[in-house]
Amino acid sequence: MDNISIIGAISIIVAGLTMAIGSIAPALGEGRALAQALSSIAQQPDETNSITRTLFVGMAMVESTAIYCFVVSMILIFANPFWEYVVSKAGG
Repeated sequence: MDNISIIGAISIIVAGLTMAIGSIAPALGEGRALAQALSSIAQQPDETNSITRTLFVGMAMVESTAIYCFVVSMILIFANPFWEYVVSKAGG
């Protein structure tokens, strides 16, 4: 295997691990937030609008972590800076 193939394989593996590990915590956090929101709505039905609004804002903040992991994975796969470095060193 040449250097380009090794870097490509490692980049794909790391991108997969980034998505796997980086989406576990947001999924658990969103599930817990939803469970607590439903419990709060069951206890105080008059505050449904306020609880729902706060829930959506909180879920958007939690989901941003998973989106950042997705962006890092896409950079590793499609715009990997290490490939350019290895190609420049191999070519010159």
